Amino acid sequence: MPSPDQLLNQLKIDRRAGAPKKKRRWPWIVGALAAVLIAFFVFRGGKPVQVETVNPRSAAESGPASVLDASGYVTARRIATVSSKITGKVKEVYIEEGQRVKEGEILARLDVQDAQAQYQLSQSQVASSESQLAEARAQLSLAESTYRRNKQLAGSQFVSRSALDAAKADRDARAARLVSLQQSVKVSKDQLGVSALNIDNTVIRAPFDGVIVAKAAQPGEMISPISGGGGSIRTGIGTLVDMDSLEVQVDVNEAYIGRVTPKMPIEAVLNAYPEWKIPGEVIAIVPTADRSKATVKVRVALNSKDTRIVPDMGVRVSFLEAKDASKPLSGFWIPNGAIIKDGEQQFVFTVVDGKAKRTAITAADSNDSETRVDKGLGKGDSVIASPGKDLKDGAKVANKADAAK
Repeated sequence: MPSPDQLLNQLKIDRRAGAPKKKRRWPWIVGALAAVLIAFFVFRGGKPVQVETVNPRSAAESGPASVLDASGYVTARRIATVSSKITGKVKEVYIEEGQRVKEGEILARLDVQDAQAQYQLSQSQVASSESQLAEARAQLSLAESTYRRNKQLAGSQFVSRSALDAAKADRDARAARLVSLQQSVKVSKDQLGVSALNIDNTVIRAPFDGVIVAKAAQPGEMISPISGGGGSIRTGIGTLVDMDSLEVQVDVNEAYIGRVTPKMPIEAVLNAYPEWKIPGEVIAIVPTADRSKATVKVRVALNSKDTRIVPDMGVRVSFLEAKDASKPLSGFWIPNGAIIKDGEQQFVFTVVDGKAKRTAITAADSNDSETRVDKGLGKGDSVIASPGKDLKDGAKVANKADAAK
């Protein structure tokens, strides 16, 4: 059995120069990772940058330039919530959303029982008044005969003066009652006319030509021209819009309202149809400002009556300057976002042989969306619409539209 000294000697570490050393592997691992990262960045640097390009528009060939762009909504000048003149229960509804109706067309009917009962009562009152009038005429005729006979007898002293006066008073009273009953008959007939009108008011008709955009009531519901406090009574059968009265209302920043004038030509683009450009003109500038938004409302007429234009659609309006044919514009129009400023110098990136080329330009004028460039660009150039801050001169680029294909 080894002694304790021998066991301790076995645990000692030999630190002599010739002793074997354990190999270290971490430097190799670090080197491999560095090589992978270098290869990654080299590969990434060779990948082209995805960009969007536009072709400059010739200022001489394009239409009038936009002096101001603003957003607004399509609105209708003639829009009505069609209701009845009286309170009643809806019996029938003949409309649906999207339905076109003509002026005077029946949209709905109310329960006519109450109005019919009132009409019959008025007829009875007219008949009663006329019968009383006929009785009064007969009594007046008798009173006049009695008065004439007494007047003759009084001349021969066969009738006293008091009897003659009584006959005259009776005749005058019956004549007055006849006039009163004649007025009562007239009132009864007028009441009959009102009752007939109430029957007609149970029929709800379209006030003008248009399209139903909302159906608000169903058979069995109560409807009234006056809103009920509890909200259980409907105030209309539906909403009718005159599509020929559509226009655009635009909120223009008050700092630029001086650029807008009545009858000024415009070009409108609906958000739903961005490729469709609709011509029009300014109707009027509403002479009041919204202090909360610092804007002035402008009414714009569209020269199209297309069915695709509907109320409350979003629209972008470009206010155009009048084009002078004797002074054609030079240069090209490009988006404002394509221009990069470096101090007082302006430049854009064009695409040449798949690489971005920094090109100095000279801008003549601009509006809210575009700038007219006098120098630096030519026909057929491909301009990067929105160059990023990291884009460098000579960097490889690729069009996003081509990559999507």
